[in-house]
Amino acid sequence: MSKMVVEEGSPKSPEAKLGLEVEDLWDVQEPQLSPTEKLNACFESIPVSQFPQTSSSEVIEIRSDASLGEAVRLLSQNKLLSAPVVDVDAPEDSSWIDRYLGIVEFAGIVVWILHQSEKKEGLDAAEVFARALQEPTGPAVAAAASGMSSPRYRSSQPGSPKTAGNFFELLTSSDFYKNTKVKDISGTFRWAPFLALQPSNSFLTMLLLLSKYRMKSVPVVDLGDRKIENIITQSAVFHMLEECVDLQWFKSWGSKKLHEIGLPLMKSNRIIKVEEDEPVLQAFKIMQEKGVGGVPVVASGGGNKAVGNISIRDIQFLLIAPEIYKDYRSITAKNFITAVKSYLEKNQKGSPLMSEMVSCRKDDTLKDVILKLDSLKIHRIYVVDNEGKLEGLITLRDIISRLVHEPRGYFGDFFDGILPIPQNSRV
Repeated sequence: MSKMVVEEGSPKSPEAKLGLEVEDLWDVQEPQLSPTEKLNACFESIPVSQFPQTSSSEVIEIRSDASLGEAVRLLSQNKLLSAPVVDVDAPEDSSWIDRYLGIVEFAGIVVWILHQSEKKEGLDAAEVFARALQEPTGPAVAAAASGMSSPRYRSSQPGSPKTAGNFFELLTSSDFYKNTKVKDISGTFRWAPFLALQPSNSFLTMLLLLSKYRMKSVPVVDLGDRKIENIITQSAVFHMLEECVDLQWFKSWGSKKLHEIGLPLMKSNRIIKVEEDEPVLQAFKIMQEKGVGGVPVVASGGGNKAVGNISIRDIQFLLIAPEIYKDYRSITAKNFITAVKSYLEKNQKGSPLMSEMVSCRKDDTLKDVILKLDSLKIHRIYVVDNEGKLEGLITLRDIISRLVHEPRGYFGDFFDGILPIPQNSRV
């Protein structure tokens, strides 16, 4: 088609080109179809091979024999939340599914470390860590972690870990952290499901995996090369939508106010949140257990007044900059936000994640929300009232659910042996 030829006046970005392709498909749909049915048909006609490549020239992979420290550095340097793990022991002629152990995440590494303190019931967390580290600094580590599982604290906050400020600084300099391999921790935490698409699969399949089936990112595998050729992330999908907000096919949704299209789906009473004086590790543990990408931090003493937000990606600061906590007796959610803000200001690495709460109102349009989320490169936004109290939460999954739906029997046996079907029946 002529649109595939770059001419003067052509869209500047690959995402905008895709938007125009959807526009062409939209124009030829049967007029009696609903907007959602039309969009379903459009996205089903476009293969994921047309989705723009990741910004780097190649997909970043982590070797299974890399240490936890090496994996953390690689993720941080490339600004990634997760990466596929290549099994270095797999035979050269193995299939792609045998070449990869799965996907390792920042959150998974920290939660695995956390689990080491809990695996022997009845032992103090600091004692377990000191034994695991097996270094001359053992007593110092034990002192640093004191209180992490004290009876008084556990009785008031069951399951809530509490870690002193210099604990992570000692941990990340230890042989334990440097010598433990990525392959050693597979299976000891919720290893991210490794479900890949083939280039011929459709946009609709990809969107449903990112929304209804709660994938954080979707690898695209070339079966011929037995390699991952692209990883489609939530941020990339947001950017595609941002490039499409002024196109005709999007306007029937984008121009409407949030409450007119049934958003937010998640109301205030269902939002998982932490109080500012709770340990920050509890926030990350909740995110991992509940499979959510972030939690709002609310003022202590009850109520719904939001004072900040912690995202799952912020967990990297526990491992890449542990020195910023050494003056804190315990790393509470409030101390975490304060320390990271200060660290970013000193290092001139301004981050929207550590700025004021990113929020919107129910009267904002869907277009407004998408533009804000894409500009800040985040995946969630809180709906607040005039007093700053939480009224709801909107994520990419919620937005996709307003645009497309899963046709009956769409996936067939796609998930057999790979991933359990979620309990919710429809997007």
